[in-house]
Amino acid sequence: MKTQFRQQSLRLRVDEDELARLLAGETVTNALQLGDGAGWSLALRLHADDARLSATAGDCHVTLPLDAVRELQARLPSREGLCFDLPAGSGGVQLQLDVDVRDSMRRRGPSRQVKPAA
Repeated sequence: MKTQFRQQSLRLRVDEDELARLLAGETVTNALQLGDGAGWSLALRLHADDARLSATAGDCHVTLPLDAVRELQARLPSREGLCFDLPAGSGGVQLQLDVDVRDSMRRRGPSRQVKPAA
């Protein structure tokens, strides 16, 4: 999982294998160990409720709605991910989840436009 954060936004990009693990009920984690017990980690998982973000010193937990991620999976490959505005502290965090488009293209082939019946 690729993790990017800037100001009050967090972008997560998973590949097809990580997406499959999430949809199978697993947690995908990204961690940075800095030595002497210091570090930072982010855990991503899916559930039936709304998107949530919780954090403690050095740890961040993101939980996203399973149905929304299933809908994203159904339209892959796509450059359009999912966006959520989450409450956090005195403000909020804009969270974006994307699935790696190049990985999806390799595995699924290009998306095909469905033409409406005449």
